[in-house]
Amino acid sequence: MTPPEAPSETRETELPAASSCSNPSAPQITTLRKRADFLRAARALRRGTNGMLVQARNRHDDDPVIRIGYTCSKKIGNAVARNRAKRRLRAVAHEVLAGQAKPGWDYVLIGRPGVTVDRPFDALKGDLSYALRKLHADR
Repeated sequence: MTPPEAPSETRETELPAASSCSNPSAPQITTLRKRADFLRAARALRRGTNGMLVQARNRHDDDPVIRIGYTCSKKIGNAVARNRAKRRLRAVAHEVLAGQAKPGWDYVLIGRPGVTVDRPFDALKGDLSYALRKLHADR
């Protein structure tokens, strides 16, 4: 038996901003889906931290949307470990990006083997916050 299909409005690629309930002017955050977008981000700025690698690129367009992608290689571990690392990266991004990311930028968070899954959540938030400060200080 196959599960029922979810309504089409629940399958959007948009993620609500962390403060979208209290601040309607918060920037919209969407997820990167196309390989070309990941490759463009890989050629742009990057900052490594203890818990992750952050790649960032200014799109230089008038679209104020913040786009974010997540990736974890097989070096992280099996599928369970990779999915857990990506879930943690999504949770960290949800809490940090709404306040510190710049509209019109693409961000890619890359998990690190043995660290992203085991690092305390507050330390991961600090890592992302530090990386964003450094990336935007360069520009």
